[in-house]
Amino acid sequence: MTAPGRQSTLRALEVAGLTHSFGPNKALDEVSFSIAPSRFCVLLGLNGAGKTTLFSLITRLYSNTSGAIRVYGHDVRRSPGEALQRLGVVFQQRTLDLDLSVMQNLLYHAALHGFTPREARERAEAQLERVKLADRAKEKARRLSGGQMRRVEIARALLHDPKLLLLDEPTVGLDIDSRRDIVERTTALCQDDKLAVLWATHLIDEVTPAKQVVVLHHGKVVADGTHDAVLAATGATDIAAAFASLTQAKTEAPSLEGAGA
Repeated sequence: MTAPGRQSTLRALEVAGLTHSFGPNKALDEVSFSIAPSRFCVLLGLNGAGKTTLFSLITRLYSNTSGAIRVYGHDVRRSPGEALQRLGVVFQQRTLDLDLSVMQNLLYHAALHGFTPREARERAEAQLERVKLADRAKEKARRLSGGQMRRVEIARALLHDPKLLLLDEPTVGLDIDSRRDIVERTTALCQDDKLAVLWATHLIDEVTPAKQVVVLHHGKVVADGTHDAVLAATGATDIAAAFASLTQAKTEAPSLEGAGA
């Protein structure tokens, strides 16, 4: 049962003091940030900044041994079932089975969540309709374009009605129209379904004024706040200039007072 007054402060995602190393190499160093429900947060960082490592820890591909990760209050290490049930994921690498049809890919995933065949098909049909691919349901996944594959992966990630969606570099390799389409569709999920989103990218133009921005550099959070707060804290006139300033020998996050999600 939720304690009185807790619902208003409960975070979709809370990462606190998270450190992770691969042998002597520290991939993440005391990473802390949070995302409010229904918020679109861009995790911005260069390749090698630690974004994928962070996603692997949130999704339990790796086990965190320091710090804490909570999804709607559920610790991913202590209560992985409760946490992961609220999580949908689109990984950087394509994960569709290219020899299965679009529908078969979704039905297989739905079965892993324990849905009956009838419920699985109903959910799959609803999500394919949502991403405008219902007419491609019987086609093999290999016949889709890169952008269409991403749309199927988003539909698959939403089959179990998660409250937080993670997307790791979802537009890499897509043309400009497909990139714009994926960004707009995901933004609409926040607005229409009250879904929280963590969107990892190294592409500056995917950061817009309405979004929260967390800048990750060499495994450290060097900024966390609204788009405008990051500009104000760095004295920059655009996010590209702010990012350049933050990733040049910065080791501590600037003060973004009043810039919370």
